[in-house]
Amino acid sequence: MTYLSPLPHSPGDAPRDNRSINYLRISITDRCNLACRYCVPRQDLPFVTHEDVARYEELLTIVEAAAELGITKIRITGGEPLVRKGLFNFIRKLSDVTGIEDIAITTNGVLLEKHMDALMASGVQRLNISLDTLNPEIFRQITGKDYHANVWRGIMAAHDRGISPIKLNMVPLRGINENDIEKMARLVLSHPFHVRFIEYMPMGNSGVTMDQQMLIPEISARVEAALGKLTPMEKGKHDGPARRFSAKHALGEIGFISPVSSHFCHQCNRLRLTSTGMLRPCLLHNYETDILSVVRNGGTSEDIKSLILETIANKPLQHSLGGKVPEKVNSQMFTIGG
Repeated sequence: MTYLSPLPHSPGDAPRDNRSINYLRISITDRCNLACRYCVPRQDLPFVTHEDVARYEELLTIVEAAAELGITKIRITGGEPLVRKGLFNFIRKLSDVTGIEDIAITTNGVLLEKHMDALMASGVQRLNISLDTLNPEIFRQITGKDYHANVWRGIMAAHDRGISPIKLNMVPLRGINENDIEKMARLVLSHPFHVRFIEYMPMGNSGVTMDQQMLIPEISARVEAALGKLTPMEKGKHDGPARRFSAKHALGEIGFISPVSSHFCHQCNRLRLTSTGMLRPCLLHNYETDILSVVRNGGTSEDIKSLILETIANKPLQHSLGGKVPEKVNSQMFTIGG
């Protein structure tokens, strides 16, 4: 069964709401081979020590308990998940957990071509790939590395091997890659990719300033200028928060994710597990619970499930980004998992 979360209610909140929580995003590492300016802080932060990172067997214990409460979808994130050894064996074990129906990976694509055989053997059939530009020089400016060709070869290798859907995620930033919006959108005319435009979310101390943020109303207008009128599509069973659209003569589709301009909190079906075993009910709130300590201290499955339910009960009705008094999200994106 799927657990329906009892959401907290306080004066001034909307009426109590029930949401079906069936999606767990797991960050398996805080390490990454890129340094994207909207993710990495302006000042150096220490990496998590090896001892503090959740071991694969500990993550499996948490997933088994979560699946008994109705979690059916797992997404593996980082940092960059492909930099951690043993990933594909972990994925195969995840697929054996009763109740888990869908396993996907979010990656920057740099190591994708190298690991394509292992990826296919693990059974993964859904990929999210971060790609903020089709211009190698702008790619270097955003990520700090000259890996654009590697990423594109990885995307095409996945396409040639039949992985579907392949979702390409772009975070448009004013004055940086905004002129790539139309170019990225036009990819759907020649490839069956899902090109998704995501609003920048201010977190931690990233290298992006708020005047560089672009919101979906402006972005979608530019996409329609390039592709013509967009037609809304129905959500699939394992879809996330993206609003999906088709375009005339397109092989792929367009998606818009608007956590700031039009939050989708009332539809949010996910929890997030950080690489250090902190369970978060919301990316954009600071509340989290230390579930890894329960596992390491010999907690039973019932103990773990109790903490999961406690975390769900503290899932907020909405975040405050874009509000008059926005809450400062202290954590860095790379420590939580994008």
